[in-house]
Amino acid sequence: MSKSALLPTYARSELVFERGQGAYLFTASGERYLDFASGVAVTALGHAHPHLVKALNEQSEKLWHVSNLHRIPGQERLAARLCQETFADYVFFANSGAEAVEGAMKVARRYHFKQGEPERYRFVTFEGAFHGRTLATIAAGGQPKHLEGFGPPVEGFDHVAAGDIGAVDAVIGEETAGVMIEPIMGEGGMREVSWPFLRDLRALCDETGVLLLLDEVQSGMGRTGRLFAHEWAGITPDVMATAKGLGGGFPAGACLATEKVGAAMTPGSHGSTFGGNPLAMAVGNAVLDVVLAPGFLDHVAAMGLRLKQRLAGLKDEHDGVIEEVRGQGLMLGLKCKVPNQALLQSLAAQRLLTVQAGDNVVRLLPPLIVSETEIDEACAKIDAACVALETGAAATA
Repeated sequence: MSKSALLPTYARSELVFERGQGAYLFTASGERYLDFASGVAVTALGHAHPHLVKALNEQSEKLWHVSNLHRIPGQERLAARLCQETFADYVFFANSGAEAVEGAMKVARRYHFKQGEPERYRFVTFEGAFHGRTLATIAAGGQPKHLEGFGPPVEGFDHVAAGDIGAVDAVIGEETAGVMIEPIMGEGGMREVSWPFLRDLRALCDETGVLLLLDEVQSGMGRTGRLFAHEWAGITPDVMATAKGLGGGFPAGACLATEKVGAAMTPGSHGSTFGGNPLAMAVGNAVLDVVLAPGFLDHVAAMGLRLKQRLAGLKDEHDGVIEEVRGQGLMLGLKCKVPNQALLQSLAAQRLLTVQAGDNVVRLLPPLIVSETEIDEACAKIDAACVALETGAAATA
């Protein structure tokens, strides 16, 4: 194969997919793969979902782009719907999770500036977190593997261990603007933050006057069985970033904020050329149509429970391969006793697509429309992949 003209930032597999349907992807030669990666939690409604296809096709024949210099009805509708279903009073649309997180941090800093406290610019973040690939968001995550080679990290982040409310309290000072956390650390190894800890964070932020920012880029849009994962804890943030499943495969991200915080943003304080364009908003509204339909989130919760129970049984059968099952809903991970890349490749050889994560974890992120039959099929493939590793027969896909 000739040298690729792409910047070599990914160690890509040799798989090339021609089309997708529901929970499956197909190569040009017709090989079928069960997709439990969902483009890293993006194709939340599977591939070629008819409602999304219809919405995108209809919009594509009308208008693609006008910029945010003009009103965009689909954008205003999606913002209103998100506010109706969440804590938020304002929404800013972007193109990705990293942009949504950057927007959330800017909103928080701007709020304190408007309050007459411009010195409040720092954020408390958590060890093992992942918030994106921009210079600011890799600094927020603080992981050496992401920071290496890019010069001094962007200043303004204090990292503490997740779950230690005393450590958070100790680091909050007069320069602290907010505390930012993922309810489930996806890239960091599907590590769950306990709901009591989130409640403690909310109380501590209220007590100290700093803002609570949630990164629900991966855990949002129904992935855990609620529209957003923080709902399980019974708390609300001041600002939240989401993306991935919001567009169902079309690039879309959003920063949501309360009235108190969002009102600090004024014309010219932030912007995006492509964010909230008519195509993305048509698909985003179509995604919300499906996710908010009666019974849909109940289905996600039921399928998540079925998958987690089946995985627990596989862990017992293959305790030399699988150490722990993590996560909630359809955002699950297998903590491995073997190198996670070995299990990932063994699963691919069984034509099951999964995603690598930190802490030696393999992520399982099936589309939210996954069926019982497809979950059972995936578990049979995981069983076979583990047997292949145990017997030394695993093949590289």
